[in-house]
Amino acid sequence: MALGTELGVSWPGSHGSCREQEGQRQRGLGKPTCGLSRAKKRLLWRFFLSAFGFLGLYCYRFIIIRLIEGSIPIGTCPTAIMPLLRDNFTGVLHHWARPEVLTCTSWGAPIIWDGTFDPHVAQKEARRRNLTIGLTVFAVGRYLEKYLEHFLVSAEQHFMVGQNVVYYVFTDRLEAVPYVALGQGRLLRVKPVQRERRWQDVSMARMPTLHEALGGQLGQEADFVFCLDVDQYFTGNFGPEVLADLVAQLHAWHYRWPRWLLPYERDKRSAAALSLSEGDFYYHAAVFGGSVAALLKLTAHCATGQQLDRKRGIEALWHDESHLNKFFWLNKPTKLLSPEFCWTEEISWRREIHHPRLLWAPKEYTLVRN
Repeated sequence: MALGTELGVSWPGSHGSCREQEGQRQRGLGKPTCGLSRAKKRLLWRFFLSAFGFLGLYCYRFIIIRLIEGSIPIGTCPTAIMPLLRDNFTGVLHHWARPEVLTCTSWGAPIIWDGTFDPHVAQKEARRRNLTIGLTVFAVGRYLEKYLEHFLVSAEQHFMVGQNVVYYVFTDRLEAVPYVALGQGRLLRVKPVQRERRWQDVSMARMPTLHEALGGQLGQEADFVFCLDVDQYFTGNFGPEVLADLVAQLHAWHYRWPRWLLPYERDKRSAAALSLSEGDFYYHAAVFGGSVAALLKLTAHCATGQQLDRKRGIEALWHDESHLNKFFWLNKPTKLLSPEFCWTEEISWRREIHHPRLLWAPKEYTLVRN
């Protein structure tokens, strides 16, 4: 039945109007101007419904994709391996506390999730060793006024609380670095860097700059160093449980994806290239860390790879992150941080994310990269 008939309405071109026009034709009043046939109307309705469907998919495509992605199995740590895994700072890890997620790698490194460690044991061990932890961040151009103060204030509240910490802020505007009250045993050092023409160059200049710093004052006063992006902020305890010789961060957007879908560099000409059969996880360059010796090796590898690509006239897809992933394929990290340690609220709710420790700030690229 036509929609107009259901509602008792006679639209132009509806069946009721068509019958009236047919009567007019029989009375010799001219040819009927009957509207679309029923088949054509059905086709038109299908067109409109399909258009609205595609519009909804376009507007909410990421939500739908993320909901589907959430059903992809993460994997679990084999029971036989669990008792063998220990951490230098937290002792025996409680893998059984998180049976729904992968808590170890194939090479025996732990993946740290909320509930798998005792934070008090880690804090006690770090204080016993009287460690100093370095935290580096680059705040160049408009990234400084947009993100730096929130980053530092949140770090004072959540990063290595009760431990000796030295912040290294690399910036092109030393005088614009905001004042932040620091706790006992915590220092802030501001280091100048050159302003680059493109934001991609700022990203790739990080590795050689870090390598130089690690070989100098930073490497002399810190036992472990974490290198973070500035456009994020701490929301929960980020303590000594994350410390290890070489630490990698699972990328929040890609930790459930199969290997062949991961956004590694695929151009064989690049020093960062990985084949379809290579790669373990996809790691986020927004967070990585480790001992000074391990990070010297990491930054040297990435800086050299970037230099080789530059000579060949090419640029890796995700710049320093692509080279970081190549390094972690060749040199397996000794500890992995779950996405809880660097999360984004743009992703729909995930049952395995209990307590995010670090959140991405809104990415206002048109503002900060101009």
